[in-house]
Amino acid sequence: MKTIQLRRYTLVDGEYDAFVDWWNEWMPRVRPAAGFTIEFGYGIRETNEFVWAVSAPGDEDAFLALEKAYMASDSRAEAFDGVPQRIAEYNIRFVSEFPTTAR
Repeated sequence: MKTIQLRRYTLVDGEYDAFVDWWNEWMPRVRPAAGFTIEFGYGIRETNEFVWAVSAPGDEDAFLALEKAYMASDSRAEAFDGVPQRIAEYNIRFVSEFPTTAR
């Protein structure tokens, strides 16, 4: 069992490229090191959006416990040190995986 969190951001105008560069540099290092798996990450330049999903083994409570430790970690603090606010709006939710017969 794994829990998946979908993270949808509307980025600050003019910050799309800087955000994507920062995300590509840091998230693939710090999230997996903290026990998470990055499922995907996609940007929509025309609407200034970035959408990604991160998962962790176990239920939502296990995910939240892992996230609490990650949020307090030195590696996360390093990733965000001196980085300006580039996200204007956050939409973060847990999602359910549904089996599909279409492949």
